Amino acid sequence: MVVLRSYVSGSWRAPDGEGAPLRDAVTGEEVARISSAGIDLGDALRYGRAVGGPVLRELTFHQRAALLKALASHLLEHREELYALSARTGATLGDSKFDIDGGIGVLFGYGSKGRRELPNDTVLVEGDVEPLGRGGTFVAQHLCTPSHGVAVQINAFNFPVWGPLEKLAPAFLAGVPSLIKPASQTAYLTARLVELIVASGILPEGSVQVVCGEPRDLLEHLTEQDLVGFTGSASTARLLRTHPTIVGNAVRFNAEADSLNCSILGPDATPGTREFDLFVKQLVTEMTVKAGQKCTAIRRALVPADLIGDVVEAARERLALVTVGNPADPQVRMGALAGLDQREEVRRSLKALLEAGRAVFGDPEHVEVVGADAERGAFISPILLRVDDTARAEPHEVEAFGPVSALLPYEGADQAVELAVRGRGSLAGSIVSGDHDFVRRVVLETAPWHGRLLVLNSENAKESTGHGSPLPALVHGGPGRAGGGEEMGGIRGVVHHMRRTAVQAGPAMLTSITGRWVPGTDRTVTDEHPFRKHLEDLRVGDTAVGGPRVVTLDDIEHFAGFTGDTFYAHTDEDAARANPFFEGRVAHGYLVVSFAAGLFVDPAPGPVLANYGLENLRFLAPVKPDDELTVTLTAKQITPREDADYGEVRWDTDVTNQEGASVAKYDVLTLVAKRPKHD
Repeated sequence: MVVLRSYVSGSWRAPDGEGAPLRDAVTGEEVARISSAGIDLGDALRYGRAVGGPVLRELTFHQRAALLKALASHLLEHREELYALSARTGATLGDSKFDIDGGIGVLFGYGSKGRRELPNDTVLVEGDVEPLGRGGTFVAQHLCTPSHGVAVQINAFNFPVWGPLEKLAPAFLAGVPSLIKPASQTAYLTARLVELIVASGILPEGSVQVVCGEPRDLLEHLTEQDLVGFTGSASTARLLRTHPTIVGNAVRFNAEADSLNCSILGPDATPGTREFDLFVKQLVTEMTVKAGQKCTAIRRALVPADLIGDVVEAARERLALVTVGNPADPQVRMGALAGLDQREEVRRSLKALLEAGRAVFGDPEHVEVVGADAERGAFISPILLRVDDTARAEPHEVEAFGPVSALLPYEGADQAVELAVRGRGSLAGSIVSGDHDFVRRVVLETAPWHGRLLVLNSENAKESTGHGSPLPALVHGGPGRAGGGEEMGGIRGVVHHMRRTAVQAGPAMLTSITGRWVPGTDRTVTDEHPFRKHLEDLRVGDTAVGGPRVVTLDDIEHFAGFTGDTFYAHTDEDAARANPFFEGRVAHGYLVVSFAAGLFVDPAPGPVLANYGLENLRFLAPVKPDDELTVTLTAKQITPREDADYGEVRWDTDVTNQEGASVAKYDVLTLVAKRPKHD
C-alpha cells in the first residue's frame, strides 16, 4: 500500500493513518491512498513565505525565466513515466500528451516570454511616467512588485499535470512561491510530478510545495499577501470565494470554473463545405478527448435549424468510429472517466438533460469496451443529445462533465447569440463560418460572456489549435458561471501575482527606485562617448549631445528626390503654406531622425553591435529650412541578457531646435556587447 506524501516545509512527509483509497480508472485496482492528516498546513504557508519568497524575489525576471526553461527541459526527459501513470487516470496517450506536454509547453512559453517581454530586473515598471506638477519636479510611476505571500492553487482532477504547471509558471515568473493542492482522484500523478521537480534541484527551496489530501484548515492561514487560484465546479468556487478568511483579508482569489461552452455553426457552412466538416470533427474531438472531462469542452452545439439533421448524421458517423476502452490498447480513442463516482455524476446530470431532449447517439448505461471490464472501469459511451425546444433551461444550466454534448437548432444570428449567452459565462466558444458579417456580429455580441472565442474556417484550420486548447499567451478564464477570473494570458498572468503601487516622487528619486532614467533627472555627460562603453560600464543617465546641424532647403529637396517622398509639405511652398500646421515647406520627419542619428552615432567599431529599432516616435514641431538641430541621447534602461554576451540599452532621444524646443522624441534600442571575458 502506497500512501501519498506531501512535500511541505522542506521535506516529504507522510500523513497520519492509512488514508482513503485511490483507484485505477480503468481496472478499479487501488493505486495509492491519500490523506493530509497530521500535515501542518499553516506551517507550510509560513515556510513558503519565509523561505521560498525571499529567494525568488532576489532573482530577476530573466533568471526566473531561465529556471522555468530548465525545468521544462528536465520534465521532457520524464514524459514516458508520466504518460504511463497518466493512463491509470483513464487517459489515452493523446489525452496524456494534451495534459503533460501541454503543461511543459506552458513552462517553455513563460520562460520565453519572461526573457523577451520583461526586464532583467526584480521590479516591473508599468505605463508611462505621469507628470503631477507643472515644473516637472513631481512625477509618478506605477510599479509592480511580487506579492509577499504564497500562491495557493486548488486544482481539478482532469488535468493533474497541466493544471499545476499552468498556475506555477506565471506565479514563479512573478517571484511568488506556490503551494499545490491537487484533486484527490488523480493526485498520485501530481505527486509524482512534484517529486520530479523537487529531485531536479532546479527551483529554489520553498518555491514549490504540494499537499495531498483534504485542504482542512488551509484557507484559515491565508494572509492579505497570499493568493488563491481555484479550478473546479462553479458551486465550489462560490463557497471558497466567501470563505471568512478570504473575505476578511481580501485575499486575491481567481476561479476557473466549469462552463457550458458552445460552438456555433454558421449558416454558410452547409454539407460539403470545409466549414461543415470542421464543425463536426471539432465537436466529436471535444466530446472524446479526455473523455469529455475538459472545462473548455463543447457542451452546446448551435446549428442552423435547416442543417441540424445533416449535423446529426455526420456526427453519428464519426462517433461510431470512436473505440472506448483501455488506453493501453492502440485502437482505443477514448478512455475512462476519472473514477466510478465521476461516472455516476455524469449519469445523474444526463437524466436531467434527457428530460429536455433525446439521445441521437450513445446509451449512458451501456457501452462496448475494448481491453477492460466495462463495470470495474469508469467507462461510458459518448452521448450526443438533440434538444429541439431551446427554451428549456436544462441544456443551458446542467453540465454533464464527460463525453456529452447537445445539439440545439437556431433561426438567424439573433437567436444564435441569445442561446450562446444563456450559458451565463463561458471559458471558450467557437464560431465555425466563413461569413464575415455573421462572424463579426456573433463575436462582438457574445464576447462579453466568453473568455476566449475561436473563429474556425478554411483560412486557419491547418494551424488552429482547436476549440478547447488553452495557450499560455492567452487569457484562460471567463465571466459569470466560468468563475470571473483569468489564468495565464501572457504577462497579464504574471502581473496577477504582483502588487501594483503608484510611487510619487521627484524625477531623480524615481530614477533611483525604478532603474529607468526619468526626464528631469540629471544627465551624466563625459568625455568618453557612451557608444564606446561596454554594457557593464554604462550607467543609466549616461548622455551624449550632438549638434547643432543646420537643415537647409537643399537637404530637404535632396531627401525628397533620393527617397521618393515628395509629399507637398516638403516640395510645394504654396501648398505647404496653405496647410494649417505649417508656415511653408518643412523637413521630412524621417530626415530629422536621420540627421539625429548622424549627430549621435560614433562611427568606429565598438561595443554597440546594432540598432534594432525605434519606439514611441513622435514629431512635436515642424522643422523649417535653416533650423538648427541638436540631439540629446541618454541611457534610459540597461537590460543585460543572462545567456548572451550582450544586452539591450534603451536610449531616450530628444531632438531640439535652436530655440530649445523639442521637435522629435523617441527611444532608440541598441544591442551592446559585454566586456570580453579575458578582460
